[in-house]
Amino acid sequence: MIPLAEKLRPNSLGEYFGQTHLVAPGKLIPTLITQSKKNGYFPSFILWGPPGVGKTTLARIIAKEIDREFFEFSAVSASAKDIQKALSGSITQPVVFIDEIHRFNKAQQDKLLPFVEKGEMIFIGATTENPSFEVIRPLLSRTRVLVLQELQEQELEQVLERGLGAIAMSITADARQFILVAANGDARILLTTLEIASNLTKKKELSVADIESALQRRSLGFDKQGEEHYNIISAFIKSMRASQTDAAVYYLARMIEAGQDPLYIARRMVIFASEDIGMAQPTALVVANEVFRACEVIGYPECAINLSHGVVYLSEAKKDRRSYDALMSARADVSTHGNLPVPMNIRNAPTKLMKGLGYEKNYEMYDDASYLPEKLNKKIYYKKK
Repeated sequence: MIPLAEKLRPNSLGEYFGQTHLVAPGKLIPTLITQSKKNGYFPSFILWGPPGVGKTTLARIIAKEIDREFFEFSAVSASAKDIQKALSGSITQPVVFIDEIHRFNKAQQDKLLPFVEKGEMIFIGATTENPSFEVIRPLLSRTRVLVLQELQEQELEQVLERGLGAIAMSITADARQFILVAANGDARILLTTLEIASNLTKKKELSVADIESALQRRSLGFDKQGEEHYNIISAFIKSMRASQTDAAVYYLARMIEAGQDPLYIARRMVIFASEDIGMAQPTALVVANEVFRACEVIGYPECAINLSHGVVYLSEAKKDRRSYDALMSARADVSTHGNLPVPMNIRNAPTKLMKGLGYEKNYEMYDDASYLPEKLNKKIYYKKK
């Protein structure tokens, strides 16, 4: 039996939900499709974005719209030889889609270059990883990276309505909100959950209990857009700031169990590392960035362990907000005084004319000099201990 997510996969841009910055009328993809129908040209792309946002679907739609043969591979199981074999039997320039292109090693990616360079195929790669790190530079230079975003709530609403229509069921308001939050911007998760829930009940209206059973997770009343969201994240940050480690881990657990995006949590930790810890323990920023990277690479459920590791580290670290306060104070002066003249002695003087005008005159590098504009030359932003 065909899964609901596959059954409802859009076949045209008109049915496609999300990514309006790429697929709305007049945007990049429709424009290129229109031009391709006239001159036969379509560039190679790498589609970068989280799971379930339409990367595979978009590749299929493009191939259909420009009337090209379509070959789909997964880098997990395919090899360069498989791709070469498919191309050898193709009469026209086909679209070759490789999912999870980041899983191809350097040698495998190298073997794709001649086919892309000679125009023997229109290459479309898909990845959830940053192409800057996972795709070789020569292949990047021959393609354009398009960034796809997680689906917004209104877009998931459209997907949900389509799914409910396909299974001929309705859903309560609470269950609707729960499944939209739990999907976390992923249409595939939403439709898979919907399909499982519909097979777990004999009713015609899905309830929160049905969605909980399908997800094997309870609804904790955590609305990512509502007041409770801000209450929890505020408590989380303030607990770390006060070095209340147990409380910080508790609020972290609340967010994890409610299905909060791990990257959202990790981003707040990166900000916290500089804002609240700063120079007291500069390595905190390194740790927070590594936690963010781990969440990108691993994802739930395992990255919850990385988040907890980072939260404990940040909570236990000494706190120092001086660098943050210095920036805020300096920004206030910029806002108040505008673009004050840079002192002449520290201006760049690349030409004789500029030197003659006094640029860089009497420049000396010493600690007790003031390099600030004259109006602020007594100002201290970073208060040393």
